Amino acid sequence: MSIICVIPARLNSTRFPKKMLAPLLGKPLLQWTWEAANRVSLFDQVVIATDSEEIASVVEKFGGKYRMTSPDCASGTDRLIELRQNGDLHADVWVNWQGDEPFLNPQALTDLLQSWKSDGADVWTLKKKITDPHQIASPHICKVVSNAEGFALYFSRQPIPYIRDANISPDFFKHIGIYAFAETALQKLATLTPSPLEIAEQLEQLRFLHHGLRVRVHETLEEPFGIDLPEHLSLATTKLTAFKLNN
Repeated sequence: MSIICVIPARLNSTRFPKKMLAPLLGKPLLQWTWEAANRVSLFDQVVIATDSEEIASVVEKFGGKYRMTSPDCASGTDRLIELRQNGDLHADVWVNWQGDEPFLNPQALTDLLQSWKSDGADVWTLKKKITDPHQIASPHICKVVSNAEGFALYFSRQPIPYIRDANISPDFFKHIGIYAFAETALQKLATLTPSPLEIAEQLEQLRFLHHGLRVRVHETLEEPFGIDLPEHLSLATTKLTAFKLNN
C-alpha cells in the first residue's frame, strides 16, 4: 500500500503574486516545501502539481518532480483529482501538502496518517487545541467539532460549540488544513458539486461532509506556519535560520 504526497503550486496569488518562487535564504519558497516533504519517510513519492511553465522550469532546476495541471483548478484538492484522473500516478492514499507551508513537521504527518490503514475513513485531517481566545472568535480560523470516534461533525468559521451555559468551558479546536485522501474518496469527489454550506462558509471540507464522506480528525500539537503575505517572509527567514542552526 502506497502514499503519495502532492504539493499544489499555482503561480498566481491575489495577495502575494508569484509566492511560490519568492526567494528565501537563497532558495525559492517551493523548494523548501519540496525538501521538507521529501524528509517524511511515510511518503513513497512526492510530486509538485502546477499550472505554470515558469514554476515547472524552477522545479527542474532544483531537481524536483512535477506534473502539469489545469489553471482552472480551484483548489489543491482539484489538482489531486486531476492527477488521479490522468492515470499516470497511482497510490492508495494521496496527501495534499500546500506549497506555501515549508514548516510542517514530520510529526504532523505521523499524526495525520496514524490510522489510515485501520479506521475506514475517506479523508484524514488534523486539529489543534486553541489556547488563544482571539482565535476562537476569528473568522480567519476554521474550527472543527468531532464525534466520540474522532470523525468530523462540522467545520465553521464561527466559534463551535456555542456556549449556552456560561458555567461550561468546552475545548475549542482549530482545523489544520492538511488532508490525506483515500484513492476512492478522490474518485468520488471528482463527481461532487459544491454544497450550500460550503458556499456559505467558503470551506471546501463541508462538501466532504455534505456528501457523506467520513473525515477522521486527529489531534496534533504541531503548529504549522503558512506564508500568505510578503511580510511573512522575514519571519520565515528567522524560522529557517534557527532550523539550520539546530540541525
